Amino acid sequence: MEVVDRGSVKDVDQQQFTAAFAEFLKKTGKLELPSTTWVDIVKLGIHKQMAPVDPDWYYTRCASIARFLYLRRTGVGAFTRIYGGLKRKGVRPSHFQHGSRSVVRKCLQSLEKAKLIEKHASGGRVLTQVGRRNMDTIAKQVADKLARQQQQQQQ
Repeated sequence: MEVVDRGSVKDVDQQQFTAAFAEFLKKTGKLELPSTTWVDIVKLGIHKQMAPVDPDWYYTRCASIARFLYLRRTGVGAFTRIYGGLKRKGVRPSHFQHGSRSVVRKCLQSLEKAKLIEKHASGGRVLTQVGRRNMDTIAKQVADKLARQQQQQQQ
């Protein structure tokens, strides 16, 4: 059996990684939430009808943004396209709508205050070395947990 180094975010399932990194952000207390009332009532885009149901949605969105920044340098506009969706208009045809710029901006600002990302000289945001190291550590933990689960299932 080959020993594979699973030390990268690219090597693990994105849903499991995002959930684990969101838990890490919440547990460490590094991430500063905007006002608590804003987090409770904000919609994530014009195409959404209600606010998120998950009380920890802000940590999940920040973890998702950080994972995307691990893969490439991106700015606010690109994130609004990523988190956009179809606006249903009843009997009329649906059309694509961008996600909330305010939510993306506040997530990026929180990640910057936590020193996980920084502004790039030619625009957009990029991960810092500390952010990349934290994400690789969490990815390694997720990969190890998944490997242990697979071993137990084989036995």
